[in-house]
Order: sequence, then structure tokens, then C-alpha cells
Amino acid sequence: MQEKKELSLTIKETEIHPNQEIHGIIEVNYNERFDTIVINSQIENSSDIFNYIQLNGKKINHPYARLSIYKKELEEKRIVDFIAITQHLPKNDYSKVKFRVSIIQEHKEVINAILFLKIKKGKDKNL
Repeated sequence: MQEKKELSLTIKETEIHPNQEIHGIIEVNYNERFDTIVINSQIENSSDIFNYIQLNGKKINHPYARLSIYKKELEEKRIVDFIAITQHLPKNDYSKVKFRVSIIQEHKEVINAILFLKIKKGKDKNL
């Protein structure tokens, strides 16, 4: 039987195009104390960002690379669903993206999970 990770990040899409939503799931099996879960996105060689538009089924508008979720906002939930979108247009065929989820306790990262995906050019009707 496989042991569950204390923190895991899954993104359904491995490649996206500009203005395409990504659907992420964070599973928290960390049983120690913590204050916050932080989702951080970084697009390689770019200052462009992802806009977080939905969190656990609620529409939000968070146009920043980092989204903090306080433990008290989670209540007793162990799964966090989010949707994000970017307008980033790669200069080459694609851009690499890193998503990092961290658990923070007293201003220190205690555990993290990292996932990579690509933003490919094209397939956006608005470009």
C-alpha cells in the first residue's frame, strides 16, 4: 500500500495555451501545525503571471503570482481546488511554468510540492 504524501499538487493540464484555464488540486495530509498554504506560479523568463479565478468553487479575482490560503479558511477541508488563467504569450514555441505549493508555519516553509507545465503558442482566438 502506497503511503500518502503530506502535500501533493495535481494539475490536470500538462500543456496549455494563452487564455486557457488550468485546474489544480492540492491535497493536504500534513498533520502538524501550520498557518498558511501558499500557491506560487512562475513563468520562465517572464514577468507575466497567472490570475487565480476560482478557489474551492468560489469565484475570486486574484491577479498575483502568489495566493495565500489561511488554515482557518480551509476549515476541516483537506483538498483545495483552484482555477487559474494567464494571458502569457510565449516568445518561442513554448514557455515553462513552475507551480509550487508550500505549507507555512510561523513564517517558515515546512513542506512543498512542485509541478511543471508548458504554455504553448497558438490556439487562442483572441490573439
